[in-house]
Amino acid sequence: MIIAVDAMGGDNAPAEIVKGACKAVAENSNLQVILVGDEKAIKKELSLCGKENTANITIMHTDEYIAMDDHPSEIIRGKRKSSMHIGLKLVKDKKADGFFSAGNSGAAMAVSMVILGLLDGVARPAIGTILPCSNERGHFFMLDVGANVDCRPEHLVTFAIMGSAYAKKVLHIHNPTVGLLSNGEEEGKGDMLTKAVFPILKETSVINFVGNVEGKALFKGEADVVVCDGFAGNIALKVSQSVAKYMVSVLKEELLSSTVSKIGALLSKKAFQKVKDKTDGAQYGGAPLLGVKGVCVIGHGSSNDVAVANGIKVAIRAAESKMNDAIIDDVSNSLSNIYSY
Repeated sequence: MIIAVDAMGGDNAPAEIVKGACKAVAENSNLQVILVGDEKAIKKELSLCGKENTANITIMHTDEYIAMDDHPSEIIRGKRKSSMHIGLKLVKDKKADGFFSAGNSGAAMAVSMVILGLLDGVARPAIGTILPCSNERGHFFMLDVGANVDCRPEHLVTFAIMGSAYAKKVLHIHNPTVGLLSNGEEEGKGDMLTKAVFPILKETSVINFVGNVEGKALFKGEADVVVCDGFAGNIALKVSQSVAKYMVSVLKEELLSSTVSKIGALLSKKAFQKVKDKTDGAQYGGAPLLGVKGVCVIGHGSSNDVAVANGIKVAIRAAESKMNDAIIDDVSNSLSNIYSY
């Protein structure tokens, strides 16, 4: 399994990216990583990892890289030799099985669409992410979380199909339930978009649609896959991340507020560590970009080495699962249903 990694993408590049790549290959003897970026800077970081962790890592040099504030349209026209372009080109040319970047997510989506292209029947790609919840499985999959701010009904229907296929093939959930994010669980609730999407999803045979899911029900795990446009999804994601950080900080403050609390904290140390792990985005690694002809995983801009290593693992699982074949089949079987409204 060969994964190309954008060594220059992210707030902590290349140091944390290289450390994460070393961590990934150390944990998987069948993995090869191609680090794409400034060779001199990458070699400097690799020298700190130890020879035993770098045997399956190679470097592909490029002088250009994409900054977090670069505009996607400018990137497509003007930075065609960037580490992101080169990495995705490796996937297109079958020289890598997948690609990971913690860089500019808008750029990753735009460049993926140009270089890899879209799967047959897919009009828009979507970014999906795993979030923790209180059901027995412990997590659910939500998309889109930022790729598409404005959507049409058919876009959300393909998101639902792609999310369901990902849940089956990569997360190994048999017959995953699919819910539509709305402001009420009744069929008539929602804005114009959700009201238009609901009856189409209801008639889409390749998914197990269970109706609307309210925001308060998200983390109860009432649906294995939750579908929304990128505007609502990104807000829901960022709010959940900020609440998780706030709760951890409040707990820490209260547990250190008195001697009795400190003793209680010491006795509950393992439990609190589990809570921290469940709410730590680094444990989930990265978000797959679904709908493109290849595997592209997008990590958070602030990804550390743990997040990078886990993001590479997400790319491996997506490549091994042949999820794109399942997406093509399910979309193809639902095309008349999708475009009949």
